Amino acid sequence: MTNIKFSPAAPARYAAAPIWRLLVLSLAFLISSKETTAFTSQLPSTSLRHPKQHQFALLSSSDDDATNKLLEKARKLREEVSAVEQSKAEVQKQNDAKAQAQREAEMEEQKQKDQQRLRYSAEVPILKDMGDEVMERVDFPPRLKGGKSRIVTIQAPLPLGLVLGEDESIPGITSVDEVASEGNGAAAGVKQGDIVRAITACQTTMETPTWQLLAGGIGQPKTKRFMYSVDGRPFEEVLDAIGSNRMDVQGRDVWLVLERMD
Repeated sequence: MTNIKFSPAAPARYAAAPIWRLLVLSLAFLISSKETTAFTSQLPSTSLRHPKQHQFALLSSSDDDATNKLLEKARKLREEVSAVEQSKAEVQKQNDAKAQAQREAEMEEQKQKDQQRLRYSAEVPILKDMGDEVMERVDFPPRLKGGKSRIVTIQAPLPLGLVLGEDESIPGITSVDEVASEGNGAAAGVKQGDIVRAITACQTTMETPTWQLLAGGIGQPKTKRFMYSVDGRPFEEVLDAIGSNRMDVQGRDVWLVLERMD
């Protein structure tokens, strides 16, 4: 039994307490001390010795899970972005291919139109308002069906040595029925069966300057040469137009625009 000694300064209530009460208090203290020691011995040593280390381990495991989840989300997001970019690139590639095909088709169509225009057009001298002649390309839509004809231009001096006639199958068309083998037309390249589409013609008019009009003048004759379209014109008028080239004071060759079968 533990001995309890009281000092002279001890409280009076302990000194005056009965001996049996002191024994009870001593026994209660011993039992409390033993229970406390037994309880503490049963606790894990890590909880008592390293509480901070155990808490860090729990937090570290939780942080790792959160980090892995974020990394997984980032990976999935990158995959989604990559898929979207690939899809956009594929769509852009298809659009570029369509645009390229359309450009090529337009270029081919324009090429065919240019070839068609070159086939059915010719550069001829055009008389302008000021009296000057300018070479310009003029379109002559085909009169012969089948798309196997083309336009040619020929220059030859008079007489041409040609026999012209009216095409009975196509009204309003003047054709070359015969070509003199030694005539100027044959030498220039005119062929039998050619269709005459246009020729040069000359016309004489009286031109009077303004000062002569004020003075009562009658003016002076002036001959002009111009391109004359034969399509649909009367046959006699066509022959007169060809013969009018004799009035050209410069004596230039006659221009003939012909449509010829290949």
